[in-house]
Amino acid sequence: MFDWIQNIADWFVFDIFEMNAESHLAEALNFFIYDTTKILLLLFVVIFLMGIVNSYFPIDKVRNYLSRNKLYGFEYLMASLFGVVTPFCSCSSIPLFIGFVKGGIPLGVTFAFLVTSPLVNEVAIGLFIGLFGIKTTIIYVVSGVLLGMTSGIVLQKLKLEKHLTPWVKDVLANAEKEQNIFVAEKKTFSQRIPIICNEVLTIMKGVLPYVIIGIAIGGLMHGYIPEGFFEQYMSKENLFAVPIATILAVPMYSNASGILPVAQVLVAKGIPLGTAIAFMMGVVGLSLPEAMLLKKVMSFKLIGIFFGVVTLCIIISGYIFNIIF
Repeated sequence: MFDWIQNIADWFVFDIFEMNAESHLAEALNFFIYDTTKILLLLFVVIFLMGIVNSYFPIDKVRNYLSRNKLYGFEYLMASLFGVVTPFCSCSSIPLFIGFVKGGIPLGVTFAFLVTSPLVNEVAIGLFIGLFGIKTTIIYVVSGVLLGMTSGIVLQKLKLEKHLTPWVKDVLANAEKEQNIFVAEKKTFSQRIPIICNEVLTIMKGVLPYVIIGIAIGGLMHGYIPEGFFEQYMSKENLFAVPIATILAVPMYSNASGILPVAQVLVAKGIPLGTAIAFMMGVVGLSLPEAMLLKKVMSFKLIGIFFGVVTLCIIISGYIFNIIF
């Protein structure tokens, strides 16, 4: 989907700057250009589309319906399944997260998407089948969806909306005001576009520094942390290998398709499958660049709670995988 962006990044790094493809700096810079371009593009498209949706549908009614109606977890399942069909890494999911919050979707439902999206997608599923077989893939997909749902439900029960940043609250307030203007004045689609575009630019300006810093951190990690650095801590003799693998994965940064071959190597070296998968989930579901991006929309306390709940769920999944296999 984003091959053309990769081609642009390659052109800048290898043709314009004439850097050595095998150097750590070239790998880090290539990653930075690719991911920054991709995330800013996603951010623009998602916020623009959500602006159109919000201009026609009453935000308060959508929020009230999802918040008050007992759907018996169906909304969390739908959010997790939507995460499965979106091929994004954790940082790429942030634009959709902002769009969901702006659209009045309950925070717990939004978290269900944010957790599932980087863990399970069609690319990862295809690779997983080839590397580990259909049975393991099915269990992984189901566990990924359940992980997202469980995290979302737990986080919703904690009622954490008060820990969203003032910036997000301003975005929500402006979104409702704009929607009221659209309804009251019955503006045509062409009349709505300038207002929507102005809102898109406002949001992009607000998150741009966080995107740049977050992806810069991710690029340095991607380029300079060797893949085999953590293997010594994940041996099957270590009872605490699963939590250690999950925690050590946080400094890494990659998507599921990028880290799956590493997980295969770990398994081939005798590391239990559950430990390897916990490491993979930690890499794609939790990362310092993601925390940096989330800082624009969440307080440090909320980021800590979110990471803590997801980490606990990943650790439990890792142990369950080790028991099954």
